Amino acid sequence: MTAEPWVSVDQIAEHLGVTRDSIYRWIDRKALPAHRVGRLWKFKVSEVDDWVRVGGADEETNPTDKSASRI
Repeated sequence: MTAEPWVSVDQIAEHLGVTRDSIYRWIDRKALPAHRVGRLWKFKVSEVDDWVRVGGADEETNPTDKSASRI
């Protein structure tokens, strides 16, 4: 079994088809699963894919805002 590699902001932005700015904004506001390694952010693609599947990137929802209504 091979360990899943860590990827950079550029790689995860390309994987999701969004800008680097969106990635940084989602880390800050939407709890995008990211890990700080020194000054760099690193990601596991499987964690990010799971986050997207459960609606983490939805514009209407904010996992850190407990008052948000989810329908």
